[in-house]
Amino acid sequence: MIFKCEGITKNYEGKPVVENISLELSQGGFVSLLGPSGVGKTTLFNILAGVDKPDTGQVFFNGEDITGISGKVSYMLQKDLLLEHRTVIDNVILPLLIRGEQKKQAREKAAEFFPMFGLDSYEKKYPHQLSGGMRQRAALLRTCLIHLTADFTSNQVILLDEPFSALDAITRHTMQEWYAEIAKKITVSTFFITHDVEEALILSDTVYVMNGSPGRITKKIVVSPNNQAVQKKDILKAIGL
Repeated sequence: MIFKCEGITKNYEGKPVVENISLELSQGGFVSLLGPSGVGKTTLFNILAGVDKPDTGQVFFNGEDITGISGKVSYMLQKDLLLEHRTVIDNVILPLLIRGEQKKQAREKAAEFFPMFGLDSYEKKYPHQLSGGMRQRAALLRTCLIHLTADFTSNQVILLDEPFSALDAITRHTMQEWYAEIAKKITVSTFFITHDVEEALILSDTVYVMNGSPGRITKKIVVSPNNQAVQKKDILKAIGL
């Protein structure tokens, strides 16, 4: 396993929000975390990303304990968070500038990946000139860029917190197909939060259902393309629907 967590519990004001969570992600895999709002999915992702620490449990990346250490995996929130006063390319290079790279070199590196991410000729546009889908592509490139290499691979883990939920149905479906393709090209291993059962089954090789208060894993499903109707029923039952 390239990435996993074991026994994650997090309390706020003395009350557990998530309890005894263990998940696994294989190299090149796609794992969805699905559950109702308020069950602690984003809390768990903040811990997996290292921006928050669990009260108990550990997070491992390539066998290394990275609990509470940020920057080891990539993390993209639901909103694209593009800065409206910056061009697309200057939004995309922000992680490289923060790392200390020069703007000229950072722009040159980023520009190489614009065609792959479907952003060719959009470098000098501003966020308000982009569609919702194009904004998400730019945000995803910004998220991935710090780990991308010259041969267009990354071998990274990326955490995506409902990245397509704000898009209309047609754009969302297009982005789902596009992301599945780009993830294979750049060798990304993906953890994905969603409320959409069908989205989880379409994209994932494994689905973890999270439910309850505190949030716990109530079901793990290894996705079978030929058995998705039954698996959808199993997921809905695990959620309590």
